[in-house]
Amino acid sequence: MRVVALILAGGAGTRLGVLSEHRAKPAVPFAGRFRIIDFTLSNCVNSGIYDVGVLTQYLPRSLNDHIGIGRPWDLDRTFGGVRLLQPYQGRLRQQWYGGTADAVRQNIEYLRETRAETVVILSGDHIYKMDYRKMVKVHEERHADLTLAVMNVLPEETSRFGIVLTDEEGRVTGFLEKPKDAPSTLANMGVYVFNVNVLIERMQALASDHDDLDFGKHVIPSMVAGGRIFTYPFEGYWVDVGTVDAYWATSMELVSGKAQLNLYDQEWIIHTKSEERAPAKVGPQALIQQSMICNGCTVRGQVTRSILSPGVYVSPGAIVRESVIMNDTWIGPGAVVDRCIIDKGVVVGGGTRLGHGDDYDTPNELEPSRFYTGPTLVGKRAHIRGNLVIGRNVVIETDVDEDAFEKFGDVVPSGATVG
Repeated sequence: MRVVALILAGGAGTRLGVLSEHRAKPAVPFAGRFRIIDFTLSNCVNSGIYDVGVLTQYLPRSLNDHIGIGRPWDLDRTFGGVRLLQPYQGRLRQQWYGGTADAVRQNIEYLRETRAETVVILSGDHIYKMDYRKMVKVHEERHADLTLAVMNVLPEETSRFGIVLTDEEGRVTGFLEKPKDAPSTLANMGVYVFNVNVLIERMQALASDHDDLDFGKHVIPSMVAGGRIFTYPFEGYWVDVGTVDAYWATSMELVSGKAQLNLYDQEWIIHTKSEERAPAKVGPQALIQQSMICNGCTVRGQVTRSILSPGVYVSPGAIVRESVIMNDTWIGPGAVVDRCIIDKGVVVGGGTRLGHGDDYDTPNELEPSRFYTGPTLVGKRAHIRGNLVIGRNVVIETDVDEDAFEKFGDVVPSGATVG
């Protein structure tokens, strides 16, 4: 039986703020050398699925450059392999993808060309390791129209998920999309195995009534009464790093020594596109504790419980604590970076204290519902002048230069936005 995977990778990831300002959420760097989508792509090839369509839309260039022809994942194939599927203009329609299912509907021809009987629908913005073969096997044995992966979540988190109701055999009897008062804690993970013909029929039947055709809102609820829908319980590690708090907390877990996600498992390798860089170099006065240091880094200061992506430079006397520093960022002499997420190509001037003070719960003034747990966020290529004191939950926007800090004097208060 032929199986094809479709990865939904067009999300804007607005809750990540400046980290997704110039890239789609699945293209956001994670764990030093990876991108978020690497986990889903690696799951596919490690599960023996080599027909993979990646549905992109929002700011796709970074994602397209990263995936390329799929060589790091062994997806550069004459038959099958990876295909990047973006919205396009045609004689019969001219529109963007309106929803998750609408994105798949607009690529029905790709599905038909693969001649697959089964399609695995996946999200490109979750961190987890999963063998899809086991789920596909259960789907076949039950002769299901749809099998969806589920996991139990905390009662206070149910409003973030589609909640699934089942009978004793695991057959779905009800589906509630992000309910305020959930009768169950069994949550939809956004991992689906569909019978291709059933999926095409459902999407075409619903499309005329729903421009924003969505799996959770429309397709799955429409199948509950008359379709054969079953759950596939998943008990492994799975996390959505779609908020700054979740991204920072998950990153800190990786360096804690108690991480549930094993990046060093040789039986389930997470593949990625890698740059050729020199080995990391540690200076004579450097101190590194509980950290991940990637190739091309130079550390001459102190790094504690942090993740440094390729090419980061930490000057003598500088201190980096509980932070995520992305590619080619330069930390100046005597600077202190504490509980920050810094995007690529940033310059932190000497003597600056970035992420300072104990007022972690002072929310960002412009986006208090997104940035309120402490990490200070710095966008790509920002230049932060030296000898500043910058507080908590500060957002420094992409490409700001040193002049942007003049109105603050020497102190940027917690919750401020610079840009």
